[in-house]
Amino acid sequence: MTASLPDLADFDSYRTWRADPARWLSAAIDIARGHRVAANAPRIFSTGTNLVVALDDRLILKIFPPMLRPQFVSECASLSVLHGRLHIPIPEIIAAGERDGWPYLITTRLSGVLGAEAWPRLSEADKESVLGEIGQTIAAVQRVPPGDLLRIEPAWPDFMRRQIAGCRTRHERLGLPGKFLDGLDGLLGDAASLIPMDAPPVILTGEYIPENFLLNEQGGRWRVAGLFDFGDVLTGWRDYDLLGPSAFMAAGRARRVRSLLEGFGYSGADIDFTLKRRLMALMLLHRASDPLKHICIDGWQHQAGDLIQLQELIWPN
Repeated sequence: MTASLPDLADFDSYRTWRADPARWLSAAIDIARGHRVAANAPRIFSTGTNLVVALDDRLILKIFPPMLRPQFVSECASLSVLHGRLHIPIPEIIAAGERDGWPYLITTRLSGVLGAEAWPRLSEADKESVLGEIGQTIAAVQRVPPGDLLRIEPAWPDFMRRQIAGCRTRHERLGLPGKFLDGLDGLLGDAASLIPMDAPPVILTGEYIPENFLLNEQGGRWRVAGLFDFGDVLTGWRDYDLLGPSAFMAAGRARRVRSLLEGFGYSGADIDFTLKRRLMALMLLHRASDPLKHICIDGWQHQAGDLIQLQELIWPN
């Protein structure tokens, strides 16, 4: 009998169902076998949102719940547009399909150590070097013509307008301290002039974070070995993709910041007040913005007295 996937009422129901792999692993194995792929020792990845299974040491199966179909569309289009265009490996689509209204992808499996595992044990010199490579990777992705990705909604101006409109409410709900909220209206008032709204859009993943890339060690130095997870791609202004590594990895250390930004293409002279204020605005407008959880600088809430001091703390010269 063919294993089936359920019709779930909402995302909360999906999360509860997903938490028990016994409910869905047989369907995943059945999908793999339907494509003549053996799954004799599947490995389930518990992190992330979708159902992700390593079928073997070569292939990954990723199943998207119906309510996250836009992520499937984004992933398919991104992997197709970027295929063969980058200097580092990304997954290659082997098969795509749908089971009971749940779209899925079978892709190649990349080799390397997950960035989230490797990053804490890297030397400071390696962290600076890896951030430079991440900056270069962001720039390389953005040099690829967006093609069909331009159809992904929302368009950048609409996205920014929506983010600006909901920004204060969001950060009040998330508990951003009042001293930072006090400067938020002024920053949002400047956002339209700080953030280009009509510049030619580039590919944005929004998530250059340790959970989405792989590292490996070569000759005693750690290098970026692969990039994956393109489910939240949109197109827009290029600086938006600097926020993930700035918040999660640079940790307010000047040499790390400079390595990231110079790898991306900015010179030391470019790292001025205007750039920092634009990055501060984008950080608060990011679709996943939550400074209390994401800024990896110990005690930053006490070190900065307002948003201007905070931008200097995150992106020091």
